Amino acid sequence: MKNRKLFLILISAILCSQFCQAQQVEHQQAAISLKHGAHRIGKRTDEVMQKWRGYGLGQFIHWGLYAIPGGEWNGKQYDGAAEWIRSWNGIPKSTYDSLIYKFNPVNFNPEEWAGIAKNMGAKYVTITTKHHDGFCLWPSKYTSYTVAKSPWKKDVIGPLVDAYNKAGIDVILYFSIMDWNHPGWRYDIKTKSDSIAFEGFKKFTRNQLIELLTRYPTAKGLWFDGTWDKSWVKQAEFADELETEMRKLRPGLIIGSRFRADEFGKRHFDSNHMLMGDYEQGWERKLPNKIEDVHGNDWDCVMTVPENQWGYNKAWKGHIKTSNELIEMTAKAVSLGGNFVLNFGPKGDGSIREEEKKLAAEIGDWMKVNNEAIYNCEYAGLEKQDWGYFTKSRNTNKVYMIVFNVPVSGSLLVKQGGHMGITQGYLLEGKKQLSIEKIDGSTSAIHIPTVGQKQPFVIVLETEKGSGAKEDINKHI
Repeated sequence: MKNRKLFLILISAILCSQFCQAQQVEHQQAAISLKHGAHRIGKRTDEVMQKWRGYGLGQFIHWGLYAIPGGEWNGKQYDGAAEWIRSWNGIPKSTYDSLIYKFNPVNFNPEEWAGIAKNMGAKYVTITTKHHDGFCLWPSKYTSYTVAKSPWKKDVIGPLVDAYNKAGIDVILYFSIMDWNHPGWRYDIKTKSDSIAFEGFKKFTRNQLIELLTRYPTAKGLWFDGTWDKSWVKQAEFADELETEMRKLRPGLIIGSRFRADEFGKRHFDSNHMLMGDYEQGWERKLPNKIEDVHGNDWDCVMTVPENQWGYNKAWKGHIKTSNELIEMTAKAVSLGGNFVLNFGPKGDGSIREEEKKLAAEIGDWMKVNNEAIYNCEYAGLEKQDWGYFTKSRNTNKVYMIVFNVPVSGSLLVKQGGHMGITQGYLLEGKKQLSIEKIDGSTSAIHIPTVGQKQPFVIVLETEKGSGAKEDINKHI
């Protein structure tokens, strides 16, 4: 009987070994040889990207001709996002294009915009240089469809870059590859004439991107849009070479995952499931729920205040997010190693709507007190609890508890495992020391005063030097 058991164990071990070897071979065979896939494995470690990683909170600006109709035409409301109104059958394309002659934003004040962002606590901003309609907010020499031909006449991007730089906010330039105004743009390439036209469009696109990088040398990166159509997806070699050229021109340039596809048409992640670009841009108006969802990549979330309204819309439809909701989204993003970017859609006259100013001010009031738990923070490697989110300083041994829901008991659980010792805990605002009760070897309870809290608050946990909180991160990457 004993020999039989040993025989079965031996057979099982052999079969298991063969199965594991087969899996390894299958994985090796599954790897596809790519010329235009990801060119780097793992995160960038340079100083520019380290700074981006620690931003925590950013601002998005969607502004262009579409702000003039504001989602409305001849008294009728367009159901889609305001910046897409040119694609609506309810407005003639030539009529929309003639809005260039009405672009005269007399209330445009770039210093005010930058001040709103700074007071909100934003560390970077993404600004639309041109959206899908092709209207350029800088005087591009490669098209007449620019601010230079509008009643405003002056550059918009230059003063914005200068104002935000002066406010200490880094600038990312948004650029739509899709261009409805250019005669060479195609949604797909099906004929020889399509191919010839699109070759001209590719040259135009390259020229404009080099122009932007040359005119605005302090911009830290490019944020691409309108790259999903078949015509551009088929340009793997061209887009890859263009990206290489731009990075050579501007060392340290940050480009997200949505610029190009690989030679098999895969976007964001190549055919070997490797991230293309410096960070993942798939989190648009949504957030991951767990660290496994981000696959160890850098990422950010871009979010609107109403549902799917980026450019200025006269009517805010559906649920309007509150400042507390947006603060919670910021906390959640940082707790999972990402940045949170809040969108603003200025009016056609250049002013920011009062509701957006109010939200920015409320977020800013919270950030002034609690930004230590957001800036330069990361995933803490701790099990999430129902009271809120953990973040961890990238530079110290501090762990932050960003509390949104206080249990009736007034006790907040921390399951730190056996590797992290908590030496003290205190409220970030006022530094009031809190009682810490060790429940067992892996769980502690932080007891807080049972007073009503109208806003989320932060508790600082100081941990033993050499804490292994980061060790758990590697288990999920």
